[in-house]
Amino acid sequence: MERVMQGRTLLCAQWVIGHSDGRHVVHENGVVAIEGTDVLHVGASFDGPVARRIDYGAAVISPGFIDLDALSDLDTTILGYDNGPAWKKGRVWPESYVKRGPYEMYTSEELAFQKHHAFAHLIRNGITTALPIASLFYRAWGETVAEFDAAAAAAEELGLRVYLGPAYRSGGQVTDEWGNIRAVFDEARGLQGLAEAADFAARIDGIAGGRIRAMFAPDRIETCTETLLRRTSDIADEMGAPVRQHCSQSPVELRLVREQHGCAPIEWLHQIDALHPNWLLPHGTQATETEFDLIAGAGASLVHCPLVSARHGGMLKSFPKARARGITIGLGTDTHPADMILNLQIGMMTARLADGMEAIRSEDMFDAATLGGAAALKRPDLGRLAPGAKADITVTDLSRTLQTPDPVQTLMTSASGRDVRDVFIDGRRVMADGVIPGIDETADAARAQAQFDGLIAKYPGRTVGHPPVSEIFTPSYERAAP
Repeated sequence: MERVMQGRTLLCAQWVIGHSDGRHVVHENGVVAIEGTDVLHVGASFDGPVARRIDYGAAVISPGFIDLDALSDLDTTILGYDNGPAWKKGRVWPESYVKRGPYEMYTSEELAFQKHHAFAHLIRNGITTALPIASLFYRAWGETVAEFDAAAAAAEELGLRVYLGPAYRSGGQVTDEWGNIRAVFDEARGLQGLAEAADFAARIDGIAGGRIRAMFAPDRIETCTETLLRRTSDIADEMGAPVRQHCSQSPVELRLVREQHGCAPIEWLHQIDALHPNWLLPHGTQATETEFDLIAGAGASLVHCPLVSARHGGMLKSFPKARARGITIGLGTDTHPADMILNLQIGMMTARLADGMEAIRSEDMFDAATLGGAAALKRPDLGRLAPGAKADITVTDLSRTLQTPDPVQTLMTSASGRDVRDVFIDGRRVMADGVIPGIDETADAARAQAQFDGLIAKYPGRTVGHPPVSEIFTPSYERAAP
């Protein structure tokens, strides 16, 4: 990774998305001047001296994307794309597996590699600030401090801005052979996970020149007890750290929370006084009108993950109505690929399916990926290109696509994460011409695939009835004889 470039750097492109008077503005044939870690100037021209000038031509220079639910492992949800129901396909622990004793399905070295590989993937997609998320289905219980020490080292090496904290939980989901899913709890184990997460948070918050900050990640709401969430809320409030709590995502979650507490998930957070302005809530696809009102009243933020929801037949109902309530909405990728541009596009489509063509415009969704994430994190220095803001910048090449008269609309209609060319974080050029220094993309992809294949081979041991892999993941078409 390049160090902060000495002297001023001037970036030029056909389009620059700057920020003025509280909102994004577009400069045609604009420039961005960087000095140190910050943006110095955005506009049509810059008259001051510069040490270097980079002219991107047919491209858009924009604030880097903020991913509030950023994939940080090898995404097992893609295995369920055509293979369901989840309880029957290894996505819920069977009783026989729990009786044997859940175990780690990756080595510590594999977990460390995954974080490094995932963080590089985020940068390739123009994501400059990330709050990592990973599945606990293949873990013994929660995430470990050791793997997050490795994650901090990877983020510092690559230059990614991250909020880190190992996920912990009081319980897990278990199914019998007929698909009856229940929650099982070990509260002491969950509280130990919180204590370890709090120690980690105090140790790493603010390292790497402030690029690495702490967060708290209690896992899914149906596997957390009141004590765990209350203590999380108190510790995070004292630190000023965000808390991310997955909720209102699935019918199974809704049923379990209602059985446990007699109400809906966000209603329960409100009842136990855990729902505060520093809480980030993916996904909200099952939330009621009452729950949206509670989110707005608490000043909490909604994390919209359009791609992963749409893949499984769900969508947020609705993005425009949530915004109209005054809810801060940020975006998360939450699945492979971590393509924020694709999520913007799917978010637009599903919002219009829910509320009609006129309900949302491109800039509304782009705001969520930039300004919304910054507001959720209480970071007015992120998500915008303006003097004094952090120089977190994404450059997206538009030379190979059909451009509309507007750069944001072009991103929505014609671009993808593969068009991201350069990325700057904290004034550092962490990716240039699609290349991240020190990364062998081909070798890393092969290593990731080998690890993923190894995990798939272990699925029979954690699937109801222990069928062979060929029955768990059925092919699209019959395999032809060799």
